[in-house]
Amino acid sequence: MLIRIIDTFIMIYIWLIIIRVLMSWFNPNYANPFIQFLIKVTEPILGPVRQIVQRIIPTRNFDISPIVVILLLELVRSLLIRLIIM
Repeated sequence: MLIRIIDTFIMIYIWLIIIRVLMSWFNPNYANPFIQFLIKVTEPILGPVRQIVQRIIPTRNFDISPIVVILLLELVRSLLIRLIIM
């Protein structure tokens, strides 16, 4: 039961990151409460990962931190699923 809740949380978080990335392509209105919510929820993970990625791969115009976070979350999800099976 707990693992199912964690799995659902991870999937929702991944979708929030995807929505944030898509919204950034369209010059969002940062006064919009939904945009503020997306930033408030995703930035605590994306910010530190962005700093680490920028040190390793200094890309100036392209932020790959959402890709890195999504891959890490998928890794955690797959490990949780393997724990259930074992």
